[in-house]
Order: sequence, then C-alpha cells, then structure tokens
Amino acid sequence: MRFIDKLERKYGRHGIPNLTMYICACYVIGYLLKMFNPSIMSMLSLDMTMVFKGQIWRLVTWVLNPPSSGSLFFFIIAIFFFYYPIGTSLERTWGTFRYTLYIFSGVLFTVIAALIVHLITGGFVTINGMVYVLGGSIYTTYYISMSIFLAYAVSYPDMKVLLMFVIPIKMSWMAIFYGVLILYDVVSYLRMGYWFMVVPIVASLLNFVIFFFGTRDMSRYNPKEIRRKQEFRKAMEPQGRVKNASGTITKHKCAICGRTELDDPNLDFRFCSKCNGNYEYCQDHLFTHQHVK
Repeated sequence: MRFIDKLERKYGRHGIPNLTMYICACYVIGYLLKMFNPSIMSMLSLDMTMVFKGQIWRLVTWVLNPPSSGSLFFFIIAIFFFYYPIGTSLERTWGTFRYTLYIFSGVLFTVIAALIVHLITGGFVTINGMVYVLGGSIYTTYYISMSIFLAYAVSYPDMKVLLMFVIPIKMSWMAIFYGVLILYDVVSYLRMGYWFMVVPIVASLLNFVIFFFGTRDMSRYNPKEIRRKQEFRKAMEPQGRVKNASGTITKHKCAICGRTELDDPNLDFRFCSKCNGNYEYCQDHLFTHQHVK
C-alpha cells in the first residue's frame, strides 16, 4: 500500500519491537486479575458511558481482557503456542512498523466502533420490549487476536499446523474454518437483533480487510500493467535465468537466502523497487531486508 509505504518511510523508527511480548503480558495480567479479583475487570472495560464521565483509562485498559479465559492450562498453551509464535512471525515477515500499525489500527477501530454504538444508542438498547444497558463486556480482544491469526494464514497459507496436536492441517484451511465461525457469529447476532454486537466484530477485523486488499496491488489487473509486465518479462528472459548448485536453470533466486522456485514451488518472489538494482527477494525477505543503495 502506497500510503503505508509513505508512513513507514516517515515514521518507521517508531515501530515497537517485540510488540507481541507486550500483548501477551497484557493477556497474562488480565487473566490473573480475572482469577483473583473478577470485579475489577468491570472498571477496566471499554464502557463509553463511563469514559464520558471521566474514566478515560478505559480507552486503553480494555486490552487487558484476554481473548479467552478458560482453564489455566489451555490459557498457557494459547499464549506460548498460538499468540506469541504467530505474532512474532508476522513481525519478522512484515517488519516492526507494519506489524505495530496493524495491531494499533485494530485497537483504534474497536474504540471508534464503541464510540459509534454509544452515540447511536446512548448506552441503552431495547430488545423485545426490554431495555438493556450496554456495558463494556461486548468489547474484547478476541476478534483482534483472530485478525492476527487470519493475517498469518494469508502470509503463510501452505504452512501446516497440528490440530489438537495430532492432525496436520494447512493454515489456509484453518483460516477458512475461522472465517466461517466469524460469519456464523455475525449472522446469529443479526438474526437476534443484536446489531450492536456486530459492529465491534467488523471493527476488530477491519485492519485485516485493509491488509488483505491493500497488499494485493489491484493495478496489476489493468491491461496496460499486464502488457508492461509481459514486455519486461520478455526482455529479461535471457539474462533473468540463473543456475543453482546442481546446474539446473531457475527463473527466480532470493538475494538473501538464495532459495529458488525449485526449493519450494509455493514461494513468491518479487523485485524490490527501493533497492538500487534488480534485486529479487522471496516472500520471507521482501519486507525485512536492508535496501541496497
């Protein structure tokens, strides 16, 4: 995305390294608070009615509420085998700034959604003739964590994970499964008339939607762009091929790790427009390499 590229060039130094570690620390703190003093979480939730009364800390402290609050064993498994590995992998792939922007945009969109719902409802909703108070419990980090997982699945669709520690399954299929679950939640809430529950879900996943469409250059479907690429590929064909260690001719080779399409047919290769020269990189090093000047 050109806009994000401009932000990265201008504010790239402000990215937060190891942001996933801080996120997991917030989840741990929130889990311990729920365990030893559950009532305190109501003072930390994203309740816009209370925010307008001066409790502005709620705009930040709601992120302490962990995505899940099951048994301690499964919480530890989720932290060390789900949230932390996926988050750190995304940070290494995208770079610190882009990953930081992705997380903070999800948080910001959720806060904006809470504000919109409050302005529309005034903090109260009427369902089947009954008036209910909209508390901060409807705003959690569950769908923000889900957006991180979906972004990881898009970045590594062919990577396999062990479902229930036994069944190997591709990340792309896991993403489809979770996407169906999210869609089911949305449809169920709408059928029950709980539209105010749908707004934070959409807001929490809006950063993923922007990433999904923004990282795919739609201009490549332009006929002029297709013709330009075909002419460039034809002009570079004779000298664009390289030989690997066994002498086999390949079309692509990463300037960092040296991998080619023969090492992994699912690898994507791109030339970097910021490097001074025709330097090609694989998908794992396209956003993390140091530009050649």
